[in-house]
Amino acid sequence: MVTIKDIAKLANVSHTTVSRALNNSPFIKEDTKKRILEISSQLNYTPNYNAKNLVLQKSHTIGLFFTSITEGTSSSFFIDTIKGVYAVIEDNYNLIVRGIDSLKDFSSISLQRYDGIILMSQSDKDNALIYHALERKIPIVVLNRQIGEEKLINIVSDNKKGAYDATQYCIKHGHRHIAIIEGKEGFRSTQERKEGYLEALLESNIPIRGEYIVKGDYTIRSGYLAMQKLLSLSQRPTAVFCSNDDMAIGAMNAVFGSGLSVPDDVSIIGFDDIDLAKYTFPSLTTIKRPVELISIKGTKKLLSLIKNPEKKAETIYVPTQLVERNSVKKMNV
Repeated sequence: MVTIKDIAKLANVSHTTVSRALNNSPFIKEDTKKRILEISSQLNYTPNYNAKNLVLQKSHTIGLFFTSITEGTSSSFFIDTIKGVYAVIEDNYNLIVRGIDSLKDFSSISLQRYDGIILMSQSDKDNALIYHALERKIPIVVLNRQIGEEKLINIVSDNKKGAYDATQYCIKHGHRHIAIIEGKEGFRSTQERKEGYLEALLESNIPIRGEYIVKGDYTIRSGYLAMQKLLSLSQRPTAVFCSNDDMAIGAMNAVFGSGLSVPDDVSIIGFDDIDLAKYTFPSLTTIKRPVELISIKGTKKLLSLIKNPEKKAETIYVPTQLVERNSVKKMNV
């Protein structure tokens, strides 16, 4: 196996100079760097990352943690998060993806195993992992849920504002009987989206009806079952805000299964703007939450934090956006 010392001997430089050239250090002349890279290429030199990691005490591994992979995490949310992370790390880091609920304890989470952690947080229960990482000085960036911790880099979208905008959109279209299908119980996003829905109703002096608040769990099936409950009411809603697009798709199918139509009989608006939303029939009006962009920003911040552990904490807000399509009817007022 070709080593750095072999290259150094042929280039007539020190092995430190070779190391700097291979790591693209600015503290080396360009002609020297070029000569070393040419020699290393001719010799088919491959760096021994295991040895390098031992010296630098780096694992070249990033941990991506979700509250749960199996409960309350839609496939589109999961995929968009991973796409965002991979867009930044490419081949420079290994990625380990875990659900916190699958861990017996945090003994395996150490600086020796992870250079840094990205937490796509959905529940207050994740705080235990956050404080574990902070105590052990593992660089961590928290996405998706606002944390009241001054030491953290936190990147979030405004769930409450997005839900408020969705409900206001229905109100502006003349709807007064507006229901909500909630997300998974215990998730912060579920509570925040409900708060946005309620705030919009109160602001417009629309009575809050308990039978119009129906539980779901972010799955298509839960949206289907929740809509069946709403359709069975003596005064069914004219519009339904679904706390994510998967449930909105389930709700649409329940409407069609009852012999009714969207939006003529029931208007439906979702949250997330997953890829499938534009291909439903009718196409789904929804609130765009840029999960992939949040993941990209979070990963960039983590890599910066790994290089500079003293980097200041901050909270970054990524705005939601109303995407108007064809699933909400304008009522005759």
